[in-house]
Amino acid sequence: MSAIRIAVVAFEGILPFHLAVPCGVFQSPTPEGKSPFRLRVCSAEGRQLHSASGFTIGTPYGLDELGRSDIIIVPSWRDPDETPPTELLAQLRRAAARGKRIVGLCLGAYVLAHAGLLDGRRATTHWAWAEALVHRFPDITVDADVLYVDEGQVVTSAGAAAGIDCCLHIVRQMLGAEAANRVARRMVVPPVRGGGQAQFIERPLPDAPGDHRMARLLEHVQRHLQEEHDLDTIAEKAAMSRRSFTRHFRQLTGGSFGDWLLAQRLAEAQRLLETTRLPLERIAADIGLGSPVTLRQQFQRAYRTSPANYRRTFCAMRE
Repeated sequence: MSAIRIAVVAFEGILPFHLAVPCGVFQSPTPEGKSPFRLRVCSAEGRQLHSASGFTIGTPYGLDELGRSDIIIVPSWRDPDETPPTELLAQLRRAAARGKRIVGLCLGAYVLAHAGLLDGRRATTHWAWAEALVHRFPDITVDADVLYVDEGQVVTSAGAAAGIDCCLHIVRQMLGAEAANRVARRMVVPPVRGGGQAQFIERPLPDAPGDHRMARLLEHVQRHLQEEHDLDTIAEKAAMSRRSFTRHFRQLTGGSFGDWLLAQRLAEAQRLLETTRLPLERIAADIGLGSPVTLRQQFQRAYRTSPANYRRTFCAMRE
């Protein structure tokens, strides 16, 4: 299989972290030592750029490289009140017209908005500039409560580290969950984080630094999702009262044990739908939801799509 060509747009005043996010994800090698992606950093404003941290960034690639890429990533923008360069907007429009996938990370959503690529679509951006995006571009439906929004050809993410989640999501779509997990492990980040119910995002085991008993208990629950896990039994295993466990769990995760357990079961349903041909009856039993009816109801409520549509979507992405 030929390498998937990625173009990352750089510009004057770019924050190094924003540029490093897609580079870190898409240049991470496979176990065989070769990345399935060919990444190019493309300057929107000359071969020598000055980063926001004071050092220069040199690249031989310009905006013409966008036309030779499969995916174009705008990792941010220096000022939401500044209109991006005309040539950059024109190249993005031409790439979109040819069916290329366009990604705007953080304030990169503003660049896509200026290019007209978000009109009539859902999008997100850094929470501090989400309201301004609504007012400036009223044809966009802005969702500030999610890590990223995938509209198919166009993808946008929230601020800073949410770009990692977004890029891992793209790897997951194109190469599968195991490939994305390998990249995440190499970067020492969660492969997926909870961040909104309309997205295909799993909810991982919450970090519990210093609380090894709780961590081991929740790992056990994750490995035995098919079993019944009522709150009283879990609290007893944690050597706590029901009330103390509930309070402690909410402090660690920000939510209830029941919500967390359901999220784990639905996350495992996602994985099984992606990687197996098991019928819904078997999946529902394996994750502890009992019946395919319950699985469909909970899956639809969480992800706004059915298990069957989810499976078809990921199968089609890999054909």
